[in-house]
Amino acid sequence: QLQLVESGGGLVQPGESLRLSCTVYGLSLDYYSIGWFRQAPWLEREGISCISSSDSSTKYADSVKGRFTISRDNAKNTVYLRMNRLKSEDTASYYCAAARGSCPDIGSYFEYDYWGQGTQVTVSS
Repeated sequence: QLQLVESGGGLVQPGESLRLSCTVYGLSLDYYSIGWFRQAPWLEREGISCISSSDSSTKYADSVKGRFTISRDNAKNTVYLRMNRLKSEDTASYYCAAARGSCPDIGSYFEYDYWGQGTQVTVSS
């Protein structure tokens, strides 16, 4: 059954780190790029990162560049998002999504075919 399952969210203090996981069932990371998005209440969905199926090239939004790192383990069919130096403005629900082929433009959520249910990240002191 095709499914994307996020995990690793939680409550942390500003400056701390988290690692999110997106485990993919029913799709091969050899053919699908995986993107991470987030959405905070009353705000638009924001694309934050993507890792390409073909060459593992990566993309980041300016808001997370230098703090977040995306990686993948094809053997586990899992993509990770390491989030360092978290800020209160990083608080959101985080979603992973799959797009066939190379990574779309960072904010092009409509080019993704499959989505996970999300995991909550709260950054608060």
